[in-house]
Amino acid sequence: MDKISVVCPCYNEEECLPLFYEETVKALRAFSVPVDYEFIFVDDGSKDNTLPILRELAKQDAHVRYISFSRNFGKEAAIYAGLKAAEGDCVTLMDADLQDPPSFLAPMYDGITKEGYDCVGCRRTTRKSEPKLRSAFAHLFYKLINKVTTTEIVDGARDFRMMTRQMVNAVLSLPEKDRFSKELFSWVGFRTKWLEYENIERAKGTSKWSFRKLTRYAVGGIESATDAPLKINLLFAALFFLAGLVFAVIDIVFAATGTDVSATMILLTVLFVCLSFLFLGIYVVSDYVKKIFTNVKSRPLFIVKETDKDQTDGQN
Repeated sequence: MDKISVVCPCYNEEECLPLFYEETVKALRAFSVPVDYEFIFVDDGSKDNTLPILRELAKQDAHVRYISFSRNFGKEAAIYAGLKAAEGDCVTLMDADLQDPPSFLAPMYDGITKEGYDCVGCRRTTRKSEPKLRSAFAHLFYKLINKVTTTEIVDGARDFRMMTRQMVNAVLSLPEKDRFSKELFSWVGFRTKWLEYENIERAKGTSKWSFRKLTRYAVGGIESATDAPLKINLLFAALFFLAGLVFAVIDIVFAATGTDVSATMILLTVLFVCLSFLFLGIYVVSDYVKKIFTNVKSRPLFIVKETDKDQTDGQN
């Protein structure tokens, strides 16, 4: 019997937790094949009654485990802690607000056990009920990050996904502290199937993600996923050199035709050329920073999914 771990980061979710627990247990018990399961709730320094509710759930149900942080460390820390504590053969990451429908757990499990996928994730096809400005910035974020990274992050992808133990171990093998899970899930590879659904409103309560927090999270995600911003200095170097070249040509033409060349024109030529060399120097330094950035993350050079030895062991 397979064991499914349901990892649920929580921050001030006292209104949603009982309903989430009830609906998720129903979904797990409705599988076409019997499965064992466990809940790993991670209380991310909640200031309401989230922790007392988790204590009570753990007393009532041996399937419930929880981790409570000493303060709010953020969702990425909660995700990492939950994945690290999970013991299941398959691990599911879910939010407590029921915007991640528990009814998807069965088809996600089938996608892994029957169709051979390593991960079954969910993506929203619409963002109805969200503010239009927030939705527009979300689409812009996905377009931008997919332009500047080598890994694909699907537009509308949720953290809601079910992964095999092998994939979870691969994600946990990435030791970096500044984590952006959506990019990490993509970077480790493995076969992923996407289930699509329309946006679902929170069951109760209000979102803890303000526009400011989402913006900070998006900027941090881009910084974590790519070194592309460092290359902006090379662009400025090229533009300033081009501008200096244009002014130099103008100065030469003026001089050749007998037109007086003003001191301002000469100064602008020198200024733009000097600025181009300055930004070129900054780019060279940033290239070394990129190497430091890559090495500090300490990601493995490759991740092995299968070898011929696995096939031999399976036949014995």
